[in-house]
Amino acid sequence: MAETLYLPGQHGLLDLYGCPPELLSDPSSLQRALEHAAHLANATILFSHFHHFGEGGGVTGVLLLAESHISIHTWAEHRFAAVDIFLCGQKNPQTAAQFLQQALHAEHAVWHCRARGTHITAS
Repeated sequence: MAETLYLPGQHGLLDLYGCPPELLSDPSSLQRALEHAAHLANATILFSHFHHFGEGGGVTGVLLLAESHISIHTWAEHRFAAVDIFLCGQKNPQTAAQFLQQALHAEHAVWHCRARGTHITAS
């Protein structure tokens, strides 16, 4: 007999263009921004780690959330950031995305979001 399982979540991808390089190369500022975005989305932060790739380089950072994750990869030299926001349950990743677009002073942003795991039929 087939059983349908529901595992709701929203997965958003945010590309940010024209951000100030000094923001994109500052791990502390990026961590504060992602943490604030997570709080705005009512997500629970379990762990964070941010790595700077050296003088003039970008940052990779991740927040592990009880509801999934938020990650960022920046290329300061290209004034570009790629953000991944995956939130389970009734959490809204767009709230976090809108804040990050403003916090990183993006001149242009592209946002894509889709439902993940809305239903799975198991036999």
